[in-house]
Amino acid sequence: MQPIQKNSRRNLFIAIGVVVVVAIIGLAFASSRAATSYVSLEAEQGSITSGSPQVVNDATASAGKYLQFTAPAASGGGTGSTTSVDLTDAKKKDIAMQLVSSAENSSLDWKAQYAYIEYNVEGNEAENRGYTAGIIGFCTKCSDLQAVVNYYNQVKPNNVLTPYVPALQKVVGTTSTVGLGTPFINAWKTAAKDVTFQEAQDHERDRVYFTPAITQAKTDGIHALGQFIYYDALVMHGPGTDSLSFGGIRAAALKKAKTPAQGGNETTYLNAFLDARKDAMLAEEGHSDTTRIDTMQRTFLQAGNLNLDPPLSWSVYGDKYTIAK
Repeated sequence: MQPIQKNSRRNLFIAIGVVVVVAIIGLAFASSRAATSYVSLEAEQGSITSGSPQVVNDATASAGKYLQFTAPAASGGGTGSTTSVDLTDAKKKDIAMQLVSSAENSSLDWKAQYAYIEYNVEGNEAENRGYTAGIIGFCTKCSDLQAVVNYYNQVKPNNVLTPYVPALQKVVGTTSTVGLGTPFINAWKTAAKDVTFQEAQDHERDRVYFTPAITQAKTDGIHALGQFIYYDALVMHGPGTDSLSFGGIRAAALKKAKTPAQGGNETTYLNAFLDARKDAMLAEEGHSDTTRIDTMQRTFLQAGNLNLDPPLSWSVYGDKYTIAK
C-alpha cells in the first residue's frame, strides 16, 4: 500500500499546482483586459455617452454581444477629440476671432480690424447704426463704441480720441455724425496703431460680448462650438430680451429643445438655437444673408465637431476659408 500513498500525494500536489497556474493565468488575463483602452457594456443594459460605440460579439455576454467604447484620449484634436477645451483657451479664442472676422470683414486677419471704421455699414437708413468700427463692429448708435473710447481715455488720458468724447455721447441712440465725420475717422485709424487702444477694444469685446456668451454657454452645458455660436449671436444681435436680441433668440430655442444642462441633447439644442438665430437674421435686411450659419456654424455642427477642433473648413458669402491647426 505504501507506493499507492506516494502516488496519491504526488497527484494531489500536481492538481494543486495546476489550479494555482490556472488562477495566475486568469488574473493576468483579467488585468490585461481591464488595462485595454475601452469600456465594455452589455448591449441590453444601456449605453455610455463618451467615446465611439462598436457592437462586439461575445458569447459570454448574456445578449451574445456588448458595446465597446473607445476611452477618452489624454489630449486630442480634430473632430474625433473627446477632450473638451473652453473657448477661453487662447488658441480656441483666436479661432473664434478668425471665424467672426471671416463673416464681418471677409478676412481671417482679425487683428487688422482694429483700424476698421465705416458709416452705415448696413447700407439702409432703417438699420443704420451710425459708425461701425473695430474688431467686432462697435457702433455709435448702440453706444458700445463710446464704451471703447471711454475705457481708452481711462487707461490713457488725453489720447487722439479724447476730443471726440462729448460728440460721441451726444449721438448715442442716433445716426448723427455731428462733431465727428472725417476727422474722427482719421483719429480712430491713428489710435488703432496704439497697443493700448487695441487692448481697450479687447477689453470691451470681452466685457460686453465674449465673457457673457461663454458664461451663459457654460451654464447651459455647452462645449466650445456652442460657446462660439452664442458669442457670434451676441456680437451681431446684442444683449437683450426682444426677439431680435440674444436673449430672445435663446428663449425661442428653449421652446423647441432643452439645453444639455436641462438633460437635452446638445446637437438638437444647438440646431434649435441656429434656427431661431436664422429667423432673427432674416427679419433684418442687413443680416438677411445667413451663410455664416448655413455654411459655417451648421457645417461644424453637422460634422459633430462640438469642441471646435481644427482643421476647420467653411465658406461665408461664397468665400472659402480654412484653419489648418
